Amino acid sequence: MSDFKAALQKVTPKAIAWAEAQSELIIAHGVPLGGQEIADAQTVGVSSPERIRIAFVPSLPLPRDEELRTIALHAGLLGPDMTGLTLGHGIFIVQGHQSRQLFTHEFRHVFQYEQAGSIAAFLPAYLDQIASLGYWDSPLELDARRHELT
Repeated sequence: MSDFKAALQKVTPKAIAWAEAQSELIIAHGVPLGGQEIADAQTVGVSSPERIRIAFVPSLPLPRDEELRTIALHAGLLGPDMTGLTLGHGIFIVQGHQSRQLFTHEFRHVFQYEQAGSIAAFLPAYLDQIASLGYWDSPLELDARRHELT
């Protein structure tokens, strides 16, 4: 695990740059939340739900950088089983997987980004948790699952 943690720390600057670029794309081209989605985002703690945009995609995008892509897949952050990805106020949702449960999970991640202050502040802590405890047991993922609404 320590080798993986070191590898993840090494690519963190590239991960931040990729996440910021993807977030900008979502914000520019995604759709704003509707009334119920805004209410749900507020319920899970989001302070600025009007800033959230969602991009519905056939699959989650993968980084072009081979090292970053390999590590993201290995960590379970991206891949065929993942149906949502939050990057700041931008959210990717895989088409056909829209649900209140998934939306509120991702909205809670928006809250976490808001609390951190930026993608650059949030991502290192999040990735450290993934490297240390694994995706499913990371405190930020556990928190997001606790705030899912059905």
